Amino acid sequence: MKTIRDFDLKNKKVIIRCDFNVPMQDGIITDDTRIKESLKTINYAMKKGAKVILLSHLGRVKTEEDKEKNSLKPVCQRLSELLDKEVIFSENTRGRKVRTLVNNLKNGDVLLLQNTRYEDINGKKESGNNNYLGRYWASLGDIFINDAFGTAHRKHASNVGIARHLPSGIGFLMEKEIKYLDKITKNPKRPYTVILGGAKISDKINVTKALAEKADYLLICGAMAFTFLKATGFNIGSSKWELDETFFCLNLISDYPDKIILPIDIVTALEIDKKAKTKVRFVNEIKEDEIGLDIGPGSLKVFKQYISDSKTIFWNGPAGYFELDNFADGTKKICEMIADTKALTIAGGGETISAIKKFNCADKFTHLSTGGGASLAYLEGKPLPALKVIDEKNI
Repeated sequence: MKTIRDFDLKNKKVIIRCDFNVPMQDGIITDDTRIKESLKTINYAMKKGAKVILLSHLGRVKTEEDKEKNSLKPVCQRLSELLDKEVIFSENTRGRKVRTLVNNLKNGDVLLLQNTRYEDINGKKESGNNNYLGRYWASLGDIFINDAFGTAHRKHASNVGIARHLPSGIGFLMEKEIKYLDKITKNPKRPYTVILGGAKISDKINVTKALAEKADYLLICGAMAFTFLKATGFNIGSSKWELDETFFCLNLISDYPDKIILPIDIVTALEIDKKAKTKVRFVNEIKEDEIGLDIGPGSLKVFKQYISDSKTIFWNGPAGYFELDNFADGTKKICEMIADTKALTIAGGGETISAIKKFNCADKFTHLSTGGGASLAYLEGKPLPALKVIDEKNI
């Protein structure tokens, strides 16, 4: 697949699709990792004499009220600081003012357009991959570089739509993501252990099945573990579970009895509250009014046996409600266990990455993927539309 290195960028208007979908609170960026991950590609284009045009989405924009809280202006300010250079900001996503800003760019200049999902207000033109919008954005540039792995599994006007109409390649971040995910999809060093947590098994059915086939062990935790436990006949009290997925869970355990590892004990409480009193219950002892909110110390001992012996580890989804300290120990200990190994360690998913950073383990992982849904789709073996269109153009 062509990368940004394969193009002569001098004097060219280069559109780079970035992933600036950063967490924000009251207009302030709380984690700028995704912006920093884009710097290598942007700096490269600048140094090669390109006129750089950046596109990104931020959050979901369904109403006019959503626009203000999802403006990319704070991202522009932070990007200017990180590049040590003024980044020009367009309040618009298209129109005469945008065209004027583009035409006035000099070599090495950087322009950031407003949130691409502003175009979703009337007819979901961005997320619906509106052909006119894709062609319009493509008309602003000479070359298209996709560096937004987090949206690679989506067919949007700002990735697939633009790539259809311009010479296209991928940036350094996209290249890095593929490189590391290929290490666990093509020929992982074994034992290969996958840790899956988070809220819903329904969001991960296909990838769970695919990973069960490829991995040596699948450690199940988080709220999704309770559907597995319910399927096998345990009383899970008031814990979250999904009735429609019990048959799938039962079949998976039946098909891979030596691979599927479930918790043996659970941290419970009567409510989700930072002051709630907790109990550690074996999975056959959970009371009717108790909610399972973390895995217990016995489960952690079992998990450690598999994690410690592994040579490849992929983790997606926290072990519990880690945002509250009284339910954070399972996720924290898994972070530390993985950090202590010499294995190739990759994690994906927004909550998982947040937990890893919260517990100061980020620098101990081989790779933290910027795309949770995209990484799961890639591991499942699904073609990613944003990569497929570039690949097909360059055949």
